[in-house]
Amino acid sequence: MARTIVVRAASALLAVGLVAGLAACSSDPLADQYRAGDNKGFIAADGFQTKEFAPAERSAPVDFSGTTDSGATVTSADYAGKVLVVNFWYAACGPCRAEAPFLESANASFAGKAVAFLGINTSDSAAASTAFAEKYSVTYPSVLAAEDGAVKLAFATQTPINATPTTLVLDKQGRVAARIIGQLSESSILESIVSTVLAEQP
Repeated sequence: MARTIVVRAASALLAVGLVAGLAACSSDPLADQYRAGDNKGFIAADGFQTKEFAPAERSAPVDFSGTTDSGATVTSADYAGKVLVVNFWYAACGPCRAEAPFLESANASFAGKAVAFLGINTSDSAAASTAFAEKYSVTYPSVLAAEDGAVKLAFATQTPINATPTTLVLDKQGRVAARIIGQLSESSILESIVSTVLAEQP
């Protein structure tokens, strides 16, 4: 009996260890878990959904400000005249981990153009957010929304944010031009949308 209790306790500690810390091991249990289809560790959307808005259908520009995981302050004014891709995520979200390479690939594809990427981390500390960026080679900044929900509210007043991950594409005026709910399965989906918005006349 004593041996059974010890084995169970050790198993419980191992399970906790698997999800504690992004750099604990080279494998990624949550991303693997998500790919397996058991839908643990994230807020589920009702499938992958995309919605694009014609210029005449777009709401008012999103006016936001926040502090990034590196301690810098960013505002909507910093992105004036650019197409801005905003990704809502958190470190323990399986599909967020799975789509990170596609987001970074899309980001790199627009290097030198009037396009910027910004993460909105919905629940993590700066340390967890930066650890995620290092592990998944994410080069764009993320605003921390855990302690100050105003930045998330600023976007939610303009478009529904029903799940994590959600990715928004803002036009050069800061209006929501497209919304992607769920995990990107390839970078080309986002690149196509961004290219269309980028080609619009200001």
